[in-house]
Amino acid sequence: VQLVESGGGSVQAGGSLRLSCTASGGTDGDVTDMGWYRQTSDHECELVASKSRDFRTYYVDSVKGRFRISRDNAKNTIDLQMDQLRSDDTTMYYCAASAKSLRLNSRGYCWGLRLNSGRWGQGTQVTVSS
Repeated sequence: VQLVESGGGSVQAGGSLRLSCTASGGTDGDVTDMGWYRQTSDHECELVASKSRDFRTYYVDSVKGRFRISRDNAKNTIDLQMDQLRSDDTTMYYCAASAKSLRLNSRGYCWGLRLNSGRWGQGTQVTVSS
């Protein structure tokens, strides 16, 4: 599975950004769950949001009410609409796709999450200035 991300960039606090990710080259099973991780420290990451093929949805507490994830199964795409952005949302965001639930690996060392959470994209930077 290849994941191509777009979106991200720089915005002032309170503003909005939209991240998009398209999966290709795999089977429907390879994208059972898709979502976005972000780096929380030099070595750690957390699952920000995910949506499965049957539309089960997860959000980390810090983004509930501000971020919304959507999914198009026909196109194998997910979008993350990020509103009311804060400076602590500043970091790298990575699209991920897995045959199993990403919530099983919602937080930890980035290298470990990459091993256990299917495929990851190259990442896109989000910068929020206060």
